[in-house]
Amino acid sequence: MTATPGLIPAGPGRQRCAWCGDDPLYVRYHDEEWGRPVLDDVRLFEKICLEGFQSGLSWLTILRKREHFRAAFQGFDPAAVARFDTRDVARLLNDAGIVRHRGKILSTINNAARALDLRAEFGSLAAYAWTWEPPAAERPAAVTWDVLRAMPTTPTSTALSKDLKRRGWTFVGPTTIYAFMQAMGLVNDHVDGCFVRPIARRDRRAAAPPASPTAVRR
Repeated sequence: MTATPGLIPAGPGRQRCAWCGDDPLYVRYHDEEWGRPVLDDVRLFEKICLEGFQSGLSWLTILRKREHFRAAFQGFDPAAVARFDTRDVARLLNDAGIVRHRGKILSTINNAARALDLRAEFGSLAAYAWTWEPPAAERPAAVTWDVLRAMPTTPTSTALSKDLKRRGWTFVGPTTIYAFMQAMGLVNDHVDGCFVRPIARRDRRAAAPPASPTAVRR
């Protein structure tokens, strides 16, 4: 098989996105999780928080710490995290199993409360998030490695970032939010030719994101 930029061999007759390399944990994340539609509020909250923690670090670093993050943050249940107090902050700052960044820890606690606000307003965090699936006209005609490298943000990620900030969220810049959109399936950025791309597309077609009559972009 001829090598394609941004793709690496993934077994006989197929290729996968090159960014995951050959680390087994990263490969499993790419093959089974990244870009698949996420409809569960807890998993959505986890993803947006971990993308914030990743800022300035490699995603593999976060992935290797994810189970410890889950234990430290009560499974990323927004209702539980919103109740964290100064003792919890001190506990987390002393926990070597996570990224010990005070600002990001405080942001996660703040964002948990903001996630509850969205749940109260729209019925679920998922109902809010899925209103931000970008229109087809915004998506590139071909998803190549060069296109993705030149597209760290999009009009939708910028607008969603702005809306979240207006609602009091922190560590949700446009680049972080685009990474969140990629991870939770709002966009399918598996490179053309990656064997997972059609699987992610199939899963999105089969998914039924929750809707709310109040979930309107502002």
